[in-house]
Amino acid sequence: MASNGIRDRVAIIGMGCTPFGEHWDKGVDDLCVDSANLAVSSAGIEIDDVDAFWLGTASSGISGLTLSKPLKLDYKPVTRVENFCATGSEAFRNACYAVASGAYDMVMSLGVEKLKDSGYSGLTGSFPPDDGSDIPLAPPAAFALLAPAYADRYGVDQSELKEVFTRIAWKNHHNGSLNPLAQYRKEVSKETIACSPLVAGALGIFDCSGVADGSAAAIIVRAEDAHRYTEKPLYVKALSFVAGPATGTMDPEYGYISFPEVVRTAADAYSQAGVTDPRAEIAMAEVHDCFTPTEMILMEDLGFSERGQAWKDCLAGAFDLDGELAVNPDGGLKSFGHPVGASGLRMLYECWLQLRGEAPDARRVQAIDRGRKLGLTHNLGGWPGACVSFVALVGNELG
Repeated sequence: MASNGIRDRVAIIGMGCTPFGEHWDKGVDDLCVDSANLAVSSAGIEIDDVDAFWLGTASSGISGLTLSKPLKLDYKPVTRVENFCATGSEAFRNACYAVASGAYDMVMSLGVEKLKDSGYSGLTGSFPPDDGSDIPLAPPAAFALLAPAYADRYGVDQSELKEVFTRIAWKNHHNGSLNPLAQYRKEVSKETIACSPLVAGALGIFDCSGVADGSAAAIIVRAEDAHRYTEKPLYVKALSFVAGPATGTMDPEYGYISFPEVVRTAADAYSQAGVTDPRAEIAMAEVHDCFTPTEMILMEDLGFSERGQAWKDCLAGAFDLDGELAVNPDGGLKSFGHPVGASGLRMLYECWLQLRGEAPDARRVQAIDRGRKLGLTHNLGGWPGACVSFVALVGNELG
């Protein structure tokens, strides 16, 4: 896979994120206004200073009017994008490319979703008929296939894996309890998690991420202009996105122990950023923990653990706030919630806080204090064997 990248050519100078949760008193317009206002205030600019906008929403609006109307934009270009659960990241990626190309000096990327009023528990809307090869399972059932496949491949007892998944959920709820913007802000005991009612296969209620309303936004400029607006910009080191061939659901060789799309995007992102040892060089990672087995598998696909070893690293606390590489320090999808169009930008918002030293002390990533300067975000959308994947790397220093 060939990708030239735009390392250190663009920077984030302001970000904003609404609380995620059940916003019965707010509509899509309100959420867009809230996150946009937070972002422009963070950057010390006015909304009229922004040249163009990229909006990510999976099902909470169509066309650029979804954003231009509530923001009362003065005839500015607004591009609406969608790419499953990587929708917010896709808006960010395209916005960054627009600045790097020289087409615009300053842009906004904004993601929004209003799911709690929809009656759906995941992606909404209608899907066209397919050729019959798509997996006919709800998301929890599809991702539940990861657990027995991993156990069989690496000889791990199912009870040990249950302990791993319980600890991942416990970790992310602990982190979310320290985050005032998270949908779920209470710690949950391992006993409660382990004994929760089953949803599909070995997955219980607490193995599944939350569904939420919310919005997040970022202001992006050329790197050389960043210090005109802030003393602590974040520089984009890598942006990688792929859509897989979606053959896993009908390929007898696909083993449900990896997401090939994630492996490809991670390798491409590391090449763009010059990262050779991700576990040793990256301080924190916000990953797409739609289900607890997903987070475990991602540790191997992203190169944080050796194959067949992620379950041990998770149990050992390698990915805790004070661990070697903090994973989902803001609570992840599991605790922060998952308004589809906003999740990718929410992940970047945590990198913004942590790498600028603005995260609360209680959930401060210890690896940053030890000198690491890179944060990673990751989204996937779809299901095992047929998904899209996005990986970004940002840092608080040039070079």
